[in-house]
Amino acid sequence: MKRLCVYCGSSPGNDPKFIEAAKSLGRRLAAGNIELVYGGADIGIMGTIANSVLANGGKVTGVIPKALCVKEVAHQSLTSLEVVEDMHERKARMSSLSDGFITLPGGLGTLEELFEMLTWSQLGFHRKPIGLLNIDGYFDGLLDFLDNSVRAGFVKEIHQSLLLVGNDPEELLSSMACYQSPIIDKWTSTDQAI
Repeated sequence: MKRLCVYCGSSPGNDPKFIEAAKSLGRRLAAGNIELVYGGADIGIMGTIANSVLANGGKVTGVIPKALCVKEVAHQSLTSLEVVEDMHERKARMSSLSDGFITLPGGLGTLEELFEMLTWSQLGFHRKPIGLLNIDGYFDGLLDFLDNSVRAGFVKEIHQSLLLVGNDPEELLSSMACYQSPIIDKWTSTDQAI
């Protein structure tokens, strides 16, 4: 993987562990010569991971819509900052630039980005690894929800398996590096691994 897209909060959250996890992931990306692709802001967890990658000699590409340049305070010290028209273009551009996706703690926008990538993978629009960094159990409720969705028959187990979960950056990056996408036909039960 040469470039990873990271979805995360534009606020820091209430627990310092979230900021520490972003710094740790940033250091690990830089050490592995993996470029960060992210939402382009200089605030919250978003700014923290970008600054960590840069401080450790790595490269960072930010993608931000015009309307958010001021609200999210566009980061002015990135390797590359792309200003796009809207959120749809932002997400498509971040996806096209990236070899995989990691989600850190965040709010509604972060969850929306995660689920869009999972949906695209389920539909076969990409075969890139999708990771969830579950810091201090932040995503436990979401993982329980997905388990319940499988039990209720709305999500297939093979679709749930598209989401790789780790509790620390090293563990998650290792599982993403070994990822083999299953061949999935969403509308039939004939699913197999490749």
